[in-house]
Amino acid sequence: MTKIGLLSDTHGYLPPQVFEHFRDVDEIWHAGDIGTVEVSDALEKFKPLRAVWGNIDGADLRIRYKEHLNFSIEEVSVFMTHIGGYPPSYNAVSKPLIIQYQPHLFICGHSHILKVMPDPTLNLLHINPGACGKHGWHKVSTLIRFTIDHDRLKNLEVIELGKRG
Repeated sequence: MTKIGLLSDTHGYLPPQVFEHFRDVDEIWHAGDIGTVEVSDALEKFKPLRAVWGNIDGADLRIRYKEHLNFSIEEVSVFMTHIGGYPPSYNAVSKPLIIQYQPHLFICGHSHILKVMPDPTLNLLHINPGACGKHGWHKVSTLIRFTIDHDRLKNLEVIELGKRG
């Protein structure tokens, strides 16, 4: 069983509550727009981090992380990118990669809109954790926490950090 803390769109600001809410996770996943190396350094010092770079991330983060991340954890295959779209309207870059990799779990950020929705056509679960940074038009900062147990996602929790700002 692996506990995951998922966030996105920090835009250079890491709310201190992240450390409390992710205290018991095994890994943190960041779906892009990290913003600064200091944010990724703080997360990496706290827990193992898997991350992708986003459209606002500079060369320092693009050297460190990939644009797309395809991996398996336990018996769940995961595809993560920053800009991906939503079922069934994935963007032109993501859709062929989703078809190629056939993930069980597709994660993206970018929109600052928290969504958890199945795609029965492609047999996957799409998760966008919303945004937890100060920058953007979202009104509430959010995180997601869940558990992977063999081939299942369990105990998915949406965590609201409060009003952005």
